[in-house]
Amino acid sequence: MHGLSRRFGNRLAVDGLSLEVGAGEIVSLLGPNGAGKTTTFRMLAGLLPPSAGSISIGGTALTPDTADAVRSRVGLLTEAPGLWDRLSVRWNLRAYARLHGVAADGARVDAVMSAVGIDDRADERVGALSKGWQQRVALARALVHDPPLVLLDEPTAGLDPASARQVRDLIVRLRAEGRAVMVSTHNLAEAEAISDRIAVVSSRLLACDTPRRLRERRQAGTVVIEVEGEAASWASVARAAGASVDAVEGSALLLRLSGERAVPDVVSALVGAGARLRRVDPRDASLEDAYLALVRADG
Repeated sequence: MHGLSRRFGNRLAVDGLSLEVGAGEIVSLLGPNGAGKTTTFRMLAGLLPPSAGSISIGGTALTPDTADAVRSRVGLLTEAPGLWDRLSVRWNLRAYARLHGVAADGARVDAVMSAVGIDDRADERVGALSKGWQQRVALARALVHDPPLVLLDEPTAGLDPASARQVRDLIVRLRAEGRAVMVSTHNLAEAEAISDRIAVVSSRLLACDTPRRLRERRQAGTVVIEVEGEAASWASVARAAGASVDAVEGSALLLRLSGERAVPDVVSALVGAGARLRRVDPRDASLEDAYLALVRADG
């Protein structure tokens, strides 16, 4: 996508978003509610025309003339999966396969049910399944036409931990199959565990990098410094050295730092002021730290 924008009246939901996702790659979209993640997915799936910008999938530009062909290359898992409760798993998938022009002999449906581990539930009514099993069926529906690009909107929302783990394993398997995968999620731990890159968005793209590089870019973290005696008397020294004092607990200072030399500077200042240090325990910035800093800076 290049310069992708979408306006609803006076509200700019997506603002000049440019991003490329490669085959065999998982990119997660992180952002607050209303950041344009679902709108972006709807544009990529050809369900919503952009107000500006362009989309190309597999080298084919998405235009009104190519929309049908390009849509066939995209699998979309929406937050509300849109399954027919009174039909069996098999007939739900056969119905969607026929809509996508997949051969009516059922071979592809059987293959995709096996791939996501629902073949033993094939003849059960979807409405009788748990939410976790329904999510598997919805994922199979998104894959029934064998798309090279898969868009997953909140794929584990509301699932119990075991079901969420199974869905994450399926997502990782999609990458191993060489598909390009985009995941929209609010679960930072999940995004960090499965993503090759994470795109932080708030209508526009704030950052896109590997989880590790996003943390390093923040260049901030916390450090616990334990001194001999009470730590409260050394809090002002730590502040003067550029640290924010989050807590003072007995002989320990919990400090929030920024900058590459933050820890050495604070340690040097404390020792220079006469403090005797018993322990220095630096803790790297988390993905949550990096994400919140980007969103707050965007204001």
